[in-house]
Amino acid sequence: MSYFRITLMRSGIGLPAKVQGVLKALGLRKRMTTVYYPVSPDVAGQIMRIKELVDVKEVAEPMTKCQMREARRPDPGYYIERKGNRLIDEKM
Repeated sequence: MSYFRITLMRSGIGLPAKVQGVLKALGLRKRMTTVYYPVSPDVAGQIMRIKELVDVKEVAEPMTKCQMREARRPDPGYYIERKGNRLIDEKM
């Protein structure tokens, strides 16, 4: 079964009440929040009402909150390798 991954990219502030109602119905409250819904014509219709505000991708299975947090975690950066010969450091 495939799912829609819907991420709110732009705020609904100042938009008509119907648009804000669709955002509320989908559970999109803050920017950059992500929700998953099974692919269906009902959800596709709701997405079409707010297509300018969201980023939608079709995925095979939804991610849990812990999995999304791990995906956002940055790379640790750089790694320090242990120097094998200390005589080089002492000469400098």
